[in-house]
Amino acid sequence: MLKIERSLEIDATPEQVWAVMGRFKHIDAFASEVARVEALTSGEDQVGSQRRCHFNNGQTLVETVTAWDAGRGYTVALSEMGSMPMSAASAVLRIEPVGNKARVVWGFEGRMKFGPLGWLMGQLMLKPMMGKAIAASLKGLAEQVSKAPKIVNAVA
Repeated sequence: MLKIERSLEIDATPEQVWAVMGRFKHIDAFASEVARVEALTSGEDQVGSQRRCHFNNGQTLVETVTAWDAGRGYTVALSEMGSMPMSAASAVLRIEPVGNKARVVWGFEGRMKFGPLGWLMGQLMLKPMMGKAIAASLKGLAEQVSKAPKIVNAVA
């Protein structure tokens, strides 16, 4: 099993982070390797919502929401992974409050194809590559959150 987890503390409230991260069908706004997203379901984002991610390298995959906790995070199962060397995979994005800030944790788990050789390939090649992509996407999320309009409660 290939396991990767990266986190980033963002100088914003969890609500401000969720306003960007919670737009499930718009992950291409901050995920560095996602060129575009194709919505496969319509309506409110929830368990069962699906998107097809088209990556910069030409690969695609489908992500299906398996857990949805509005304001806190979600979990997806990956499928239709084409030539990717994994037989199964999932990812979780969650927001943890840290004082007046938010820590976003992005975890990924994948079961590699090709037995021991696949495991070795995962550890030596895929894990470092995925770790960098997740870290870059977290940075992209922080940048998008900083650009989002802030709602200020004004007292008259």
